[in-house]
Amino acid sequence: MRGLVCAALLLSAASTVFVQPSSANPAGKPVTVDIKNAQGQSVGTAVLTPAPKGVKITIDIKNLPPGEHSLHIHQVAKCEPPDFKSAGPHFDAMGGHSHEGMPAGDIPDFALLVAADGTAHASTVAPNVTLGDDAHSVFSNGGTAIVIHAVAGGTGSGAPPRIACGIITKPE
Repeated sequence: MRGLVCAALLLSAASTVFVQPSSANPAGKPVTVDIKNAQGQSVGTAVLTPAPKGVKITIDIKNLPPGEHSLHIHQVAKCEPPDFKSAGPHFDAMGGHSHEGMPAGDIPDFALLVAADGTAHASTVAPNVTLGDDAHSVFSNGGTAIVIHAVAGGTGSGAPPRIACGIITKPE
């Protein structure tokens, strides 16, 4: 009887292992994104980590113009200078807008505040994206990009110019 109970527990534990969904970032390791300006110079990093609801982005910036800037996740893993339009529109998760009706790559209620010395250190959560294998993953379709705009606000054709960009790809 004891052997039967042990075997049942072992099978139960083994089935739990096989039922777990796969993840693009199984160990939950941070993903570091190098952000570059239009001249190809590194202006800082963004570190992406899983959050209970979305992806936490910790950003460390230098040598950007002081003031408020928009930060978004864009559809394409390309950052071709000088205008970074190669990153495409805001990441839309295959038409999967968030419950607020905005693209998944939008980060509500956040502006990157760059100090007079050109630096910024901030954290925020992108609530409508993941680091997994699902349609809302920043790794979808070969990756996405983090784009910093010249000023805060604006979307679509009225979006401010793009001044910095970093490619988000699945870690190896």
